[in-house]
Amino acid sequence: MPFIIGFLVFLIIPMGMSLYYSFCDYDILSPPVFTGLDNYIEIFTADETFWHSVKATFLFVFVSVPLRLIFALIVALILVKSTKATGFYRAAYYLPSILGGSVAVAVLWRRIFATDGVLNSILGMFGLDTQFAWLGNTKTAIWTLVLLAIWQFGSSMLIFLSALKQIPRDLYEAADVDGANKFVKFFKITLPLLTPTIFFNLVMQMINGFLAFTQSLIITDGKPMDSTLFYAVYMYRQAFSFNHAGYASAMAWIMLLFIGLLTLLLFKTKKYWVYEQE
Repeated sequence: MPFIIGFLVFLIIPMGMSLYYSFCDYDILSPPVFTGLDNYIEIFTADETFWHSVKATFLFVFVSVPLRLIFALIVALILVKSTKATGFYRAAYYLPSILGGSVAVAVLWRRIFATDGVLNSILGMFGLDTQFAWLGNTKTAIWTLVLLAIWQFGSSMLIFLSALKQIPRDLYEAADVDGANKFVKFFKITLPLLTPTIFFNLVMQMINGFLAFTQSLIITDGKPMDSTLFYAVYMYRQAFSFNHAGYASAMAWIMLLFIGLLTLLLFKTKKYWVYEQE
């Protein structure tokens, strides 16, 4: 009963209200006025900033998610062999996943890449330009957010570690008898047996990437020239800065439908590259 009540009160009912508001002109303070598809039509035909946010979010997701998974897998392969310090390293690499989405880390990241920040100070020690505006340049600002996302690979790493330990050791022993080297064993044994885990991490990290919020809001505030304006931040602005709650609700449902379709597409491709053990 507690779960059912919580599920209804905090998920189903709010979703239903959001769906209704997406068809309304609603500013939170006044009663909603039903306007049909006006919000959706305006989003796709008259809102240039919406497309800027879509472009920034897509770039962020399609670059950061694969790199994060690659780094997570590499570190997992390194840490799969148990030593006395393995527990410490696992905790140290997992810690950024817990702290990476916090406001404190976002503020710290902003200071690192500031004009007078740590990075420029280090570059100055080597005689390089020390006044470069990493967060103020449209070509580099988004990459600072991507770098932060890659740094948060700890959760995927732990999942990879767990999957690596489930691979039967006799497969590697048989490969050793056949004279297979490390690269052959990785591409013929490890990687195929990890594809279900890769698929799971890919879906989860993709969803989290599209919902990224704190990095953009705190570090760059969507600047410069909306090059780092993530979808969730623009939706937040519409709801709480411009008091266009109905418009923001429509944006939320567009994102929900898009993530659902993309997840469905990934599941459709699963049979072509994910190895399912009998």
